[in-house]
Amino acid sequence: MSSIEEKDFGGKEEDIDISDSRQDLPSPAVAQVPKAKPKLSATMIIPVWIVLSSSVIIYNNYLYNTLSFKYPVFLVTWHLTFAAIGTRVLERTTTLVDGAKDVHMSKDMFLKSILPIGLLFSGSLILSNTAYLYLSVSYIQMLKAFTAVAILLISWCFRIQEPNRKLAVIVVMISSGVALASHGELRFNLLGFIIQAAAVAFEASRLVMIQILLHGLKMDPLVSLHYYAPVCAVINLVAIPFTEGFEPFYELARIGPLILLSNALCAFMLNVAAVFLVGVGSGLILTLAGVFKDILLITGSVLIFGSPVTPLQIFGYSIALGGLILFKTSGGK
Repeated sequence: MSSIEEKDFGGKEEDIDISDSRQDLPSPAVAQVPKAKPKLSATMIIPVWIVLSSSVIIYNNYLYNTLSFKYPVFLVTWHLTFAAIGTRVLERTTTLVDGAKDVHMSKDMFLKSILPIGLLFSGSLILSNTAYLYLSVSYIQMLKAFTAVAILLISWCFRIQEPNRKLAVIVVMISSGVALASHGELRFNLLGFIIQAAAVAFEASRLVMIQILLHGLKMDPLVSLHYYAPVCAVINLVAIPFTEGFEPFYELARIGPLILLSNALCAFMLNVAAVFLVGVGSGLILTLAGVFKDILLITGSVLIFGSPVTPLQIFGYSIALGGLILFKTSGGK
């Protein structure tokens, strides 16, 4: 809801792993995600997930830049509020959120784990959405590849894992690839770049903090959303008067309820699809699906929004993707 950012809650995070990014709502799924109960084939659910994931980003970009609804904090807050209500409806009417019964949420756990991670999640969502006001969809997808490097650097700082030659190669590949993609960007905007870099830092910190604070706790994507969405919605609601004021509310009549509801529903359905996705795909399949989705998004950005992509960017992003696939398939070790 992520997220213009499609914070996809569907990635497995075993040890330190990344989920695309996430997320419309970036992905607070925690370590050792259990297999989802619903049974669908990978050939059925992966295309659905790719379509929804791409649609969320394109839809949000349409809101921000075509309809000129330039209020990312409000939009993220609306998505999170919709998700908080939606997960509770599903909890009472389906078995999709049954995993919440296995999580014993104490006051101490909420204050020391859920709240700080929620703050990082909220920052990641707001920053990643704001970046779309300054940068193209294609370029932002390229910059997201650097999340893996940020995770490794933070993990080394927290001594969660030790550097090794293989990880050093991954860092060099992704860093050099992103640098080449940035150098080839024709519509480079320094402010947008800084905002997206901050979003990557928040997202990487969130994923590392999940590993530190919630190690071994099992949550599937919807259970994670069930707990984090209300926390982040309240945090963002408090921030709106200081960031965007009352202007978003004045614009609601112009945008209309149909667009707002369909936009939030699309983001929420992405997280529902993520539950099924986690249950049917191996780590390699999910990684390749994510890479394919990114390539489609970059292509769609060029065709739909006319975002220019240079040969140097394609070359640089290919190098970064190679490092990213190596990182994902090796489990970040």
